[in-house]
Amino acid sequence: MNRRVVITGYGAITPIGESDDQIVRHLTMGISGVKKLKDDGFLSGFIQSGVCGGIDYPRTYSFERNHRKTMGPVAFMACEAARRAIEQSGLDKGFLTSGRMGVAFGSTHGSPLVQREIMKIYFQEGKNGSTAVNAADYLKSMAHTTAVNITKMFGISGRVISPCTACTTSSQSIGFGYETIRFGMQDAMVCGGADEYDTSTVAVFDNLRACSTRFNDTPHLTPRPFDSLRDGLVVGEGAGALVLESLEHAKNRGAIILGEVVGFASNNNGGDMILPNLAGITQTLTLALADAETDSRDVDFISAHATATRQGDIVEAMAIHKVYGDAPRVTALKSYMGHTIAACGAIETIITLMMMEHGFIPATLNLENVDEACAMINHTRQLVHEKINVASVQNFAFGGVNTALILKKFN
Repeated sequence: MNRRVVITGYGAITPIGESDDQIVRHLTMGISGVKKLKDDGFLSGFIQSGVCGGIDYPRTYSFERNHRKTMGPVAFMACEAARRAIEQSGLDKGFLTSGRMGVAFGSTHGSPLVQREIMKIYFQEGKNGSTAVNAADYLKSMAHTTAVNITKMFGISGRVISPCTACTTSSQSIGFGYETIRFGMQDAMVCGGADEYDTSTVAVFDNLRACSTRFNDTPHLTPRPFDSLRDGLVVGEGAGALVLESLEHAKNRGAIILGEVVGFASNNNGGDMILPNLAGITQTLTLALADAETDSRDVDFISAHATATRQGDIVEAMAIHKVYGDAPRVTALKSYMGHTIAACGAIETIITLMMMEHGFIPATLNLENVDEACAMINHTRQLVHEKINVASVQNFAFGGVNTALILKKFN
């Protein structure tokens, strides 16, 4: 079986908005969603970076209590994004619970806020603290909390896949969901990822000297992917969810089709755990094109991973040039909202679908002077109104995990 896989719904919670109108407005007007670092009273004084791509939460949305009780902030965002995607898709409850729909969804480490509260109780109360930890706290903090809370909320009884690969989490979720449908194991999947803000996450990247620090007083001027003054990533938060289903199933029920996933690849560099690898990334981009049976010359737009780290941007630019030359336009969407970690692949896929629908390509924000080492590709320096027929969404993670998705406008 080799079925075509289409997208029939999506939902996004991002530092630049939660609706199409809000997100498109930020992108077309060049408005950043990066803000001053949130001081949550934990590690803030030890962190050099003073910026983040934050949203306003915790939120309760309108979920029933029996659903809320197992949700930390990351699961709240995941379930709300999934709710919007499922609602847009028009899939009914009978199908959701039929066993022919599954979930592919992940986060980097569950809810660090809940994990921290658990540890605080144990350290302060010792063995007596065990009675103060709620039985639901583990369900809020476990790595697959997003996926299983989605299944619980919607009664989804099909396959569950929950990648936990940091920056490639949600792009792997989409890719694995695509393969699951393509080869007949499910008729539909809700796919994506989420991560919540916590200063412990910022501290990890800050300790690795990977965070932006130069623009603490001017948050809107960072991150600066591919720019000569880039000084590191900005940790963000958010969630993205997409409903994927077989073309046949979508057509049979008269669904509105938003786009098509035509290719996917996920490979590992097989070496260094942190530094990017040109051969590994190049191989992944090439394999995704082969899976899509698409020539590199047919790709109109590339959503670059481009976190604004010194070495990462250079290696990615080299890989793009090696595979695609200088033809497709390249935009780094993280320049608007920072790095939403496990959510970035899904959010960037959703934004690419919006661009396909509305016929525009936004500039990479803060790209004032292109680094000579990154200058060999076709950077989008200003907003352009052009149609996108085929696009690539690229993401790369610690541990040497690389992903590439090939999307196509549905005609």
